[in-house]
Amino acid sequence: MELKTPLYDAHVKAGGKIVPFAGFLLPVQYETGVIKEHMAVREKAGLFDVSHMGEVLCQGPDALANLQKLLTNNFDNMVDGQARYSLMCNEKGGCVDDLIVYKRGENDYFIVVNAANQDKDFQWMLDHQFGDAKFTNVSKDYSQIALQGPKAMEILRKLTTEDNIPKKYYHAVFNAEVAGMPCIVSKTGYTGEDGVELYLENQYAEKMWDKLLEAGKEEGLIPCGLGARDTLRMEAAMPLYGHEMNDEITPLETGLNFAVKMDKPDFIGKAAIEAKGEPKIKRVGLKVTGRGVIREAEDVLVDGKVVGHTTSGTHCPFLGYPVAMALVDPKYSELGQKLEVSVRGRSVEAEVVPLPFYKRAKK
Repeated sequence: MELKTPLYDAHVKAGGKIVPFAGFLLPVQYETGVIKEHMAVREKAGLFDVSHMGEVLCQGPDALANLQKLLTNNFDNMVDGQARYSLMCNEKGGCVDDLIVYKRGENDYFIVVNAANQDKDFQWMLDHQFGDAKFTNVSKDYSQIALQGPKAMEILRKLTTEDNIPKKYYHAVFNAEVAGMPCIVSKTGYTGEDGVELYLENQYAEKMWDKLLEAGKEEGLIPCGLGARDTLRMEAAMPLYGHEMNDEITPLETGLNFAVKMDKPDFIGKAAIEAKGEPKIKRVGLKVTGRGVIREAEDVLVDGKVVGHTTSGTHCPFLGYPVAMALVDPKYSELGQKLEVSVRGRSVEAEVVPLPFYKRAKK
């Protein structure tokens, strides 16, 4: 049976269309519709319930050693409050999940994992735990609200002071206060826009949600659902577990090299990734040049020969045309390469374009 987040009643009250997702009941969209929600985040601001995400603590004198062994990135040079993206691999080099690690303090880390994988991830951590370190699943203790868009910081500043706002991207303030409520303020997001993610006790979730919407009225802040979250991450070419990566695909094959430190002494999956050598597939961006919308798990062809498959695809409201990400033979990954995608037996023309499809203009 699906779980309800602490914001479930707020979504119903606001006219959210509720659907099951990753074991939770969440709004796919509101009465405004996906396109308006998407455009609000690109041009003004949007508010998302991401309370379904999982949170795990890693604590103890051997906490860092555990993370170094378990994850592909390097964590030994982090400062307190810093966040770092990483992959967690299996022995074959495939991805168990992608996640974000925050350093709360000495021997104290806060890990955010994907909703659908939280039980699997936590079990994987427990199975590989060693020495004087402990993993604790605290997912049930936290709600998470994402405030995203060019007006997000303006709205946030109405409810808090500068010392509660991280100065840099991928940093967090752990003992923050927003609208008089204790929370974690993290300068992160999954939309390609400026903004923050707030972690807070469940008892404050609905009050915080209402306070943010009220504070953002003039700026055009609206609640947004899963539909817009997916089209926004697609435009920003952000990989999604189960699509651009899975238990078979290595991080190098899906272009996440920046989060894999092969010069670390060791991590689970390192030997397998080395043994595979140069990746035989590469993640690319496709722009549809023909007629149609490309979805996931469709064959990519050149001259009738299958050279890969799509991993995600949709029509992008801000860009105004359909795009997809695909894993293809590196021989056909050059920019401008013409390809065809088989969509329900029909051939749709596309070409390889740079990733990300959309990048926020720096102020």
